[in-house]
Amino acid sequence: MLTTLQTAYSDTRAADLAWTLGREPLPALAVLDLRLGGAELQLRLLGASHQVLLREGRGTCSETVACMPGSSTPLPLGVAKRLGNWEYEFAARVENLTVGQFTGRAQELLALVSDHPHGLAGTFPGSPYAFTAMLAQRIEGQVRWRTWHAYPQEGQLVVTRSRFGARVAAPVG
Repeated sequence: MLTTLQTAYSDTRAADLAWTLGREPLPALAVLDLRLGGAELQLRLLGASHQVLLREGRGTCSETVACMPGSSTPLPLGVAKRLGNWEYEFAARVENLTVGQFTGRAQELLALVSDHPHGLAGTFPGSPYAFTAMLAQRIEGQVRWRTWHAYPQEGQLVVTRSRFGARVAAPVG
């Protein structure tokens, strides 16, 4: 699903993004509710980027990657956490692209996500390549999602990937 977000583009620098886990639901500009196996997943586009709310069995997860006033926690390259009987992993990277590379990558990502039944993308007013896009899937009993946050004025694309699933016991022996 592709939508135009009716808001000012508030997180205008990749360096302003921060990550938090366990945050309450924030006001969303666009929402996609999904059911992936036994998991209820909500992809949320915020004026300041994205939030994912997940419930599976008794496990829950709330991931927020956004420009958050008062937050001084930069976007980490990687995080691995145990949440009860569940495991959560997060990874992020910044791609620095030329104007031509950025335009091509933006067009490719927007086409991929907008046509996918588990995809949500929103463009911000002012540039068709200022966008946040999200794509979710269930693989091997785990819920996974990827996000892309585009900053055309900097030629930067912030790419994240996350995984949430039951903790797997280590083999004995």
